[in-house]
Amino acid sequence: MTSGPVFFYLLIFGKYFSHGSEQGVQCSLGHFACGNVSKCLPQHLHCNGVDDCGNWADEDNCGDDNGWPLLFGKRFVIYNRTAFPHLFELETPKCLVGSVPMQCVCQGLELDCDETKLRAVPSVSSNVTSMSLQKNLIRKLPPNGFKKYHDLQRLCLQNNKIRSISTYSFRGLYNLTKLFLSHNRITFLKPGVFEDLHKLEWLIIEDNRLSRVSPLTFSGLNSLMLLELMNNVLTHLPDKPLCQHMPRLNWLDIEGNHIHNLRNMTFMSCSNLTVLVMGKNKINHLKENTFAPLHKLDELDLGNNKIESFSPHVFKNLKELSKLNLSYNPIQKLQANQFDSLINLKSLSLEGVEISNIQQRMFRPLMNLSHIYFKKFQYCGYAPHVRSCKPNTDGISSLENLLASIIQRVFIWVVSIVTCLGNIFVICMRPCIRSENKQHAMSIISLCCADCLMGIYLLVIGAFDLKFRGEYNKHAQLWMESFHCQLMGSLAILSTEVSVLLLTFLTLEKYIYIVYPFRYLRPRKCRTITVLILIWIIGIIMAFVPLSNKEFFKNYYGTNGVCFPLHSEDTESIGAQIYSVTIFLGINLAAFIIIVFSYGSMFYSVHQSTITATEIGNQVTQEMILAKRFFFIVFTDALCWIPIFVLKFLSLLQIEIPGTITSWVVIFILPINSALNPILYTLTTRPFKEMIHQFWNNYRQRRSIGRKRSQKTHAPSFIWVEMWPLQEMPPKLMKPALFRDSYELSLISQSTRLNSCS
Repeated sequence: MTSGPVFFYLLIFGKYFSHGSEQGVQCSLGHFACGNVSKCLPQHLHCNGVDDCGNWADEDNCGDDNGWPLLFGKRFVIYNRTAFPHLFELETPKCLVGSVPMQCVCQGLELDCDETKLRAVPSVSSNVTSMSLQKNLIRKLPPNGFKKYHDLQRLCLQNNKIRSISTYSFRGLYNLTKLFLSHNRITFLKPGVFEDLHKLEWLIIEDNRLSRVSPLTFSGLNSLMLLELMNNVLTHLPDKPLCQHMPRLNWLDIEGNHIHNLRNMTFMSCSNLTVLVMGKNKINHLKENTFAPLHKLDELDLGNNKIESFSPHVFKNLKELSKLNLSYNPIQKLQANQFDSLINLKSLSLEGVEISNIQQRMFRPLMNLSHIYFKKFQYCGYAPHVRSCKPNTDGISSLENLLASIIQRVFIWVVSIVTCLGNIFVICMRPCIRSENKQHAMSIISLCCADCLMGIYLLVIGAFDLKFRGEYNKHAQLWMESFHCQLMGSLAILSTEVSVLLLTFLTLEKYIYIVYPFRYLRPRKCRTITVLILIWIIGIIMAFVPLSNKEFFKNYYGTNGVCFPLHSEDTESIGAQIYSVTIFLGINLAAFIIIVFSYGSMFYSVHQSTITATEIGNQVTQEMILAKRFFFIVFTDALCWIPIFVLKFLSLLQIEIPGTITSWVVIFILPINSALNPILYTLTTRPFKEMIHQFWNNYRQRRSIGRKRSQKTHAPSFIWVEMWPLQEMPPKLMKPALFRDSYELSLISQSTRLNSCS
């Protein structure tokens, strides 16, 4: 951008956002003034709910009331009186419509018969001006049912069971201005049904089963200003001009129908239309002249449709448009000059839209734009002249930093260092435990290697956070698509899945060894190595498969700044969604259930042993110790995995999950197992304690080398056996004289194994 246009933009926006500033503060592009204070703040600090200016100027004028809210206040000032039929004027409390049904309420010339189980229109005097018949059992409106009510101005028939409306049902209602037919079962409106409603201004037919409409249906509605047909089953609009019998139509809402396309003739006669709401339909294509006649249109809502592309000039005649909603469409590409003609646009919504070719050129001509909404906060950098840009963050990253919160930045370094050091320490120390079962030691070392990968992943993310500090938005898109991000995401998944599979394998080994002590097959070295290799191969496949097919998985690891695919539901790839659910709600959930069941069965087994072997004095104490250990193992697994299961399940239900929660799961919860596994499976075990105890005694012996007693070699009070088969236990622990029968022998053997696992 040249210096001339830049100065021009700054001059305009400095004046627009100065809020009457006498100083006329001029801010650089992407920064905006703090009212009458000679201070400028960057775009992301405006309208964030925090007083960054010190005088709340950065939080002023943040509400987006463009479009229908502003028009509604100007043109429909009597809304509060007419939209809610149960509100009546209390100036004349006396009933003036003669005799009324017992259950109805009458005040002045207004009749309220809501929820009175009426099956037909009640008969009252002809001077009634308002009639509310909501939530009754009326099934049809017969001919001439309201013919004598010439003074009726408002008729409310919502929440009945109306299926059939006669062509002459509303005959004679020459002064009717408001007609509400919402929440019924209307499937068709006959031509001429509203022929006598020459003064009708509001016609609300939402939440019915209306499948088609004809321009002749609305003949006679010369004064109609608002027409709502939302939440019906309309599949198309008429080929002929829709507004030919409604020349004053100002507001048209056909949201929530099944409309597939719009024809050039549809809005040909709707020259007075200012609000057009067509969201939540199935529109997949817009012709170039579809909106050409709508010169006065102020708001256009096309959100939640199936539009993949726009003609370059589809908005060229909408010079007065102030609000445009294109959110949640599968738009593949936007033209660089797509919005050039929208010179008065103030609010633009592109939420849920992946703009692959986004550039500043798209939004530069929109000099009056004050609110813009994107799918990704990174896109805000392409509209630096817009004061209010949402979102400012995805809960993990912000415009300035890969890790938005100082707590995240500190925590990621602490956890990564603790995880790496803890697991490396265990890898080095495990071979030093003499009494260690070698096959079990290989499994634990393999687990530590997997957990160490999680520490490396966190260290790299922390390093890139430092690298991008203060200017992350410039690198965000390239970072999330880079090889480094893909590799780090793969390492995180590899660590997580290998750790899950190894914990399941270790748990099943203990379960078989403890619950079925005499059926246990000794774990051979060859078999253990085979299982470990198989687990790592499965983990590698699960981690790197998403990198093999970009078309199928899209940018699987690049959905957020930390490159972890917790919410692949945000992507447009169905394959990525299925794959993510298979891993987190399939494999991991099954593994968690197995672990919980296995530890529960182990504890139940030792509990039964305690009840039977009453002669063993220390059994209760040992059982409590074992229970505590099992509890902490299962608790840490649950603490790590259950939040992920819940989030995945909620995302399947299409419940919106704040990005802040995602950051807590990825940075604060996910690494818990990797950091605690060394403590749970090594540092707190009896073999490790015995080894430390041995080292300590050796140290004391060296210190007291001069004394005779200190020269005796210290020996442990018992031999530790972890995961050893029964036949390898020392003979002293297996003397049959100590026990009365073989059953009690099995109980004591089982107890010893349980004690070993603790």
